Amino acid sequence: MMQGVLTLNSGSSSIKFALYSMEKEPTLICQGEYEGLPGRLHFSAQDTKGSLDDEIIHDKADFETALRHLLDWIKKSYSDVQLTAAGHRIVHGGERYIESVIIDENILKYLETLIPLAPLHQPHNLAAIRVLQILHPTLPQVACFDTAFHHTQPKLATLFALPQHFWDEGIRRFGFHGLSYQYISETLPKLIGEKAKGRIVVAHLGNGASMCALKDLKSIATTMGLTALDGLPMGTRCGSIDPGVLLYLGSAKGYTNQDMTDLLYNKSGLLGLSGQSNDMRELLSLKTPEANEAIDYFCYHIQRELGSLVAALGGVDTFVFTGGIGENASLIRQKVCEGLKWLNIEIDETLNLSPSSKAIQISKAESKSVWVIPTNEEIIIAKDVFKLMKA
Repeated sequence: MMQGVLTLNSGSSSIKFALYSMEKEPTLICQGEYEGLPGRLHFSAQDTKGSLDDEIIHDKADFETALRHLLDWIKKSYSDVQLTAAGHRIVHGGERYIESVIIDENILKYLETLIPLAPLHQPHNLAAIRVLQILHPTLPQVACFDTAFHHTQPKLATLFALPQHFWDEGIRRFGFHGLSYQYISETLPKLIGEKAKGRIVVAHLGNGASMCALKDLKSIATTMGLTALDGLPMGTRCGSIDPGVLLYLGSAKGYTNQDMTDLLYNKSGLLGLSGQSNDMRELLSLKTPEANEAIDYFCYHIQRELGSLVAALGGVDTFVFTGGIGENASLIRQKVCEGLKWLNIEIDETLNLSPSSKAIQISKAESKSVWVIPTNEEIIIAKDVFKLMKA
């Protein structure tokens, strides 16, 4: 019987999963997704040979429905695999967790206190853990944190200019997308050797978006802060905003905390600017003035944040695009890099348009190095689970 580890990335409307064998090191068996929460569930899965399962699940669409189906499907499809653990992407680990941990009740209770800091993600991350405890109570579960990778940042990079007691209470810049940045930091040395220890900026661009400055393959600065609202504009999140705007909305417009939470997390970003969609693919196809303005705003702020991170690094040697938009939207990469000639960053048009499922360098020969690297948060989770189970 082969030992297997299940990785889960649970959101408000979907659950992404992957199954790995755990003989000597994590090896992918299959991966897939449940879409349609809450509502009619769509299940799809693919193994490494390309075989595909695809079906609509006619049932009440909640986490228990999806995870019960997943456990049954694994048992039926891979009868030679015995699940030995599950690993979860947890967006916020707070000040307490700087590495992955085996979950117990005390850890869960602490993570629940962080829900206000990540309301789009944390409740759903934790819901999957609770459901799996019911469905498979003897299965060890591991929490892998998006904030953990950034614990190497110097204190100055994590401070807010607030009275000191707020720092002591845990109000500080944490940073997110750490599992993605961890993967890039482990992959770059295989691509560029010792140069990977130089000055690297990574842009993780998707419905959630952030950027990170790496030196010696460690995070020294990032664009997100206490919450996943700060920095770049995102699908429905605002990115950086003058806090005076929020004070004005509260005092002059009567906005409650819940009103502002809904505005900043669900109605802003690309959706708010365009008034049409939070999906970059759709905005690129619309070509309306509003869609174009939202796209231009997104690219402009990537350029501005890049300037800030370059200042923190004292220069830049390599620029990396990753995430759904970063990997697939060639026009976004083109627009961003058109404004970076002052950094000696120029991309080759043909290379930039070349579709690739693997890492590809898209810069001109005389330019600083620019790469597109597909991220893989699941393998980082699997490796951490493997390490903890071995220990």
